[in-house]
Amino acid sequence: MQLLGKGGFGRVYGGVLACSSVRVAVKRISSESRQGLTQFTAEIMILGRLRHRNLVRLIGYCRHKDELLLVYEYMPNGSLDRYLHTHNRHTVLSWPQRLHIIKGVASGLLYLHEDWEQVILHRDVKASNVLLDGEMNGRLGDFGLARLHDHGADAHTTHVAGTRGYLAPELMRFGKATKATDVFAFGAFILEVACGRWPMGLNARGELLVLVQWVHDVWASGSGAGLIVDSLDPRLVDYVANEAELVLKLGLLCSHPLPAARPGMRLVMRYLDGDLPLPEFSPGYLSIIDVDQVLDEVTPSVANSITGLSGGR
Repeated sequence: MQLLGKGGFGRVYGGVLACSSVRVAVKRISSESRQGLTQFTAEIMILGRLRHRNLVRLIGYCRHKDELLLVYEYMPNGSLDRYLHTHNRHTVLSWPQRLHIIKGVASGLLYLHEDWEQVILHRDVKASNVLLDGEMNGRLGDFGLARLHDHGADAHTTHVAGTRGYLAPELMRFGKATKATDVFAFGAFILEVACGRWPMGLNARGELLVLVQWVHDVWASGSGAGLIVDSLDPRLVDYVANEAELVLKLGLLCSHPLPAARPGMRLVMRYLDGDLPLPEFSPGYLSIIDVDQVLDEVTPSVANSITGLSGGR
């Protein structure tokens, strides 16, 4: 089988079902992973029952001794991060493609949060976990960190799960995943899609750059609200200015330091679909608490990796 990629729990291979000649992606769960069996069971319980056009569908599974295999529908265009962080100008996504993918992922996350029989927390929304089908529709995948819980149930975990750059301040502080922490990650994700930058990385001077803070600083440094579009991916040769401004401001709003200030995914969809106008707010609205003060109480290993939030362009 062809190796398609590697994840935190194992490798993903391309294969063909002998009975139907259908192409599939097979995730081989690493037997060395301490969480492998737990992750495998969670995916079976959740993915086997989910049906949504913007979620990667689980076709089947196999467990034999220490071998754990998950069989997914095959996504021919691979993961979204390959297109966002490529140096090949022929694979750069257009603005309509990016907006379509953002709306699709938002729809899938809304289904997980509010439209299924129970709340599902994805807990690792990011570009590398968004796969593209043959029509370039965005599909949320990798539910290895997904958390299924009843409405009102406590979703405390024993460790902080997720990917740095997408982690909400309160998740790092308390280790508790909620719908609001998923929304924060979604905000960082849509900024990544619009700007073509990693949520966390180094700028040209070798300084730490956190994308959420950088977009905020670009907007705050301008003399007019429209200058927020200066943070867009420079490889975009054409875009609709009001759509781009909406996406960038929505990304910042979803990544607000205060969980209660973030919109729910149903409201996010209404903003994206144009059913409701995005509320007017200034860059100062996003700085009503001292993020550094929050980070002072984060474990040192995490805090040290996300200090210096005002990295330049």
